Amino acid sequence: MTGDDLRSRFLAYFEQRGHTIVKSSSLVPDDDPTLLFTNAGMVQFKRTFLGEDKRPYVRAASSQKCVRAGGKHNDLENVGHTGRHHTFFEMMGNFSFGDYFKERGIELAWDLVTRGYGIPEERLWVSVYEKDDEAHRLWSSHTGIPEDRIVRLGEKDNFWSMGDTGPCGPCSEILIDQGEAIGCGRPECRVGCDCDRYLELWNLVFMEFNRDEYGRMTPLPIPSIDTGMGLERIAAVVRGVTNNYETDLFMPIIKEIETLSGHTLGESPKIDVSIKVIADHSRAAAFLIGDGVLPSNEGRGYVLRRILRRAIRYGRTLGLTRPFLHQTAGRVSQVMKMAYPELLEADAYIKNIIKNEEVRFLGTLDTGLRALEDALSELKARDVSKVPGDLIFKMYDTYGFPVDIIQDIVRDDGTTLDMAGFEAAMDQQRIRSRIAWKGADAQETAEAYKALSARGIQTDFVGYDLTSIDSEVLMVVRDGKALELAGTGDSIELVTAKTPFYGEAGGQVGDRGRITGPGFEMDVYDTVKHPNNIIIHKGKVLRGSIATGERVTLSVDQGRCLATKRNHTATHLLHAVLRRALGDHVKQSGSLVGPDRLRFDFTHFSALDTETLQEIESLVNDRIRQNISLEIEEMDAEDAFKTGATALFEEKYGDRVRLVAIGDFSKELCGGTHTERTGDIGLFKIVSEGSVAAGVRRIEALTGTTAVAYTQEAFHTLRTLAETLKTKPEELTDRLHRIMEHEKTLEKELAAIKAKAQTEVSDRVLSEIKVINGVSVLAQEVSVDTAAGLRDLADRLKAKMKSGIVVLGSRTPDKALLVAVVTKDHLDRYHAGQIVKQVAAVVGGGGGGRPDMAQAGGSKPEKLPEALAGVFDIIAKGC
Repeated sequence: MTGDDLRSRFLAYFEQRGHTIVKSSSLVPDDDPTLLFTNAGMVQFKRTFLGEDKRPYVRAASSQKCVRAGGKHNDLENVGHTGRHHTFFEMMGNFSFGDYFKERGIELAWDLVTRGYGIPEERLWVSVYEKDDEAHRLWSSHTGIPEDRIVRLGEKDNFWSMGDTGPCGPCSEILIDQGEAIGCGRPECRVGCDCDRYLELWNLVFMEFNRDEYGRMTPLPIPSIDTGMGLERIAAVVRGVTNNYETDLFMPIIKEIETLSGHTLGESPKIDVSIKVIADHSRAAAFLIGDGVLPSNEGRGYVLRRILRRAIRYGRTLGLTRPFLHQTAGRVSQVMKMAYPELLEADAYIKNIIKNEEVRFLGTLDTGLRALEDALSELKARDVSKVPGDLIFKMYDTYGFPVDIIQDIVRDDGTTLDMAGFEAAMDQQRIRSRIAWKGADAQETAEAYKALSARGIQTDFVGYDLTSIDSEVLMVVRDGKALELAGTGDSIELVTAKTPFYGEAGGQVGDRGRITGPGFEMDVYDTVKHPNNIIIHKGKVLRGSIATGERVTLSVDQGRCLATKRNHTATHLLHAVLRRALGDHVKQSGSLVGPDRLRFDFTHFSALDTETLQEIESLVNDRIRQNISLEIEEMDAEDAFKTGATALFEEKYGDRVRLVAIGDFSKELCGGTHTERTGDIGLFKIVSEGSVAAGVRRIEALTGTTAVAYTQEAFHTLRTLAETLKTKPEELTDRLHRIMEHEKTLEKELAAIKAKAQTEVSDRVLSEIKVINGVSVLAQEVSVDTAAGLRDLADRLKAKMKSGIVVLGSRTPDKALLVAVVTKDHLDRYHAGQIVKQVAAVVGGGGGGRPDMAQAGGSKPEKLPEALAGVFDIIAKGC
């Protein structure tokens, strides 16, 4: 069976047994600041386990994309050295939310492994948590596995948690004995050993507790089942190999690496590690970029950059000195296209991002190798036999060098690594990284809203068609707690059964407006959307009081709402135009849609020139003038994807989606609000374009009356400038060019005058040379107002002297400037840095520099004559 066959059989098995098949969620966890990446199948069900999200099913199964390259679960450094560790993998799992528990979970797992996948029972072992007597009894009584193949293990091995906090519980593992030849050979080798003999196939977590940030565990509302089986591992077992890399999930990628490098898997341990690392990291990079993560210096982007650079460095071991990783990542799209067709659709985009990062890193890599060689040479010269931890971390952090590569480089020299120092530096980096990504989007959900979600309550949004409606107040909240009553002056949050207010989502800001009732008025200054579709109105009570159960009228600020709609529809037009004008590699990577402006981030690798921006602006305005009617339809997500509609990486789509089509020009999945026709936008005006990250550009633009006002103000400025220069607006460019040319001519004339004056100064100053200890010495105050000018004059004087020492000083109102130069023939006796340091001390300052040239300054310009007079004594003493 292929990897696709195994995945399909798993999902079909559970679907036939009453489980709903749930599509894999993004590798970027939705609204979960506790996780860097999705690292297990249960992540998308976390709120369900906690009782905060009520789903329309109690049994589910999925094959979930996972990355373990940071945080609590991190397999990065093991990749390539074992046949079973990966940064990216698929976790197949079945889940029960308060339906079946240990007994049925054990029965299903054993049946699928032994009968569904045909793995011999005599090769299987089971581990249970040391205190879980019930699980031990169930395995024995319901599977027939011998007692001596049921092993009790401690918390480290058999108590699972998703992260430092969150759902957790005891677990049982099904393991396969791969034979003594695969093991470590130690007499004590048994289940729980770190070697590959007893390979974990399936982990069954009996989810019973929730752990808080203080380590306290409280029972979950309903005991549940969370299981996970790695697709890559079961593929290897079924195929009869002991290495995941020898399966069809990896071999096409490995063949590509072999073709590019001329090396083959099995050639040598060193070559094998490099090939495995590149194959694994190609998968991780392709899927992470496919889910909207881009290389950067913090958070998730930092981990992606580390993965890419680690693969590139291992490519050097294979002799790959030119960009190659984008090609191996391209094979990933082909291998995974059946399960993840969206990866194939984004293939060109993914390869462009990777190639751009490769080109950027190649120069850094060579620099890093030289830096490491220089540092190691210096350590050797000082007879130091241990590489300091901070140096190892610098190579790891700055140049992307994994520790084992540094180890390889120093191994033959008998040098060791300060791993304790390195780990300390890594701990600090992890803290910084965690702060970076937690701080980006961490928002604690108030307990009050969790209670609403647990009851399955959602807000009915009617804002697509209405701007005002009457509805019932479901909850009044202040400081995260539900209130019985709120009164005048209170800042509160209000939840109603229905609302026309759009809650901030998908880049579109929340609506503002008023909520009123008998004797009650509330100013709504923001509206946000809770992850479980509860819309929260934030505002201040202007008069009266409000309580749960009362009827109110909700009225959106219509002018602001319409302006936001204009900008949102214009964003769709801009996205479509960019793809046509620049290419299919353009993908949206962020947006902000407000009433006053729009901001659109997109993938592209160079700045847009003025002509291109004008073309883009004109094309958008062409579509606006065509006054195209928008067609908006709600449909099943799968049907919408089949239409070819654009789906955005960072968005989470449910089973039902809204398809927004603008003729045959633009088609996107979007939950935001829009104008009825493109003509309602009025005018589109780009006001800026620039870079926000490597390979990501940003356009900011205005629409409607805001764009008109901006254009009028710009023309007013142009006309005022033309009047000032006594010309016509259309002749302003030529007029400015003539003024600038005239200014350049004047600057040249001024420079010539200054040069002549400095030559005269040079000639005058040279007459003041004194000979000290056989050395021509010049120490003079001159009228030069910049340090650069002073240095240039000193260089000219040195050139004229040919041999000697020059020390010059100049004054500004509040400081003294100094420079010292020494010709080559005197460098064995005199050091410019030492000379200027002593002179500067007199004027209340300091400085230094190279032996042949040094600069300084001081805060006592009045003492400059005294300082320069002392130069001759300094030279006489032989400084």
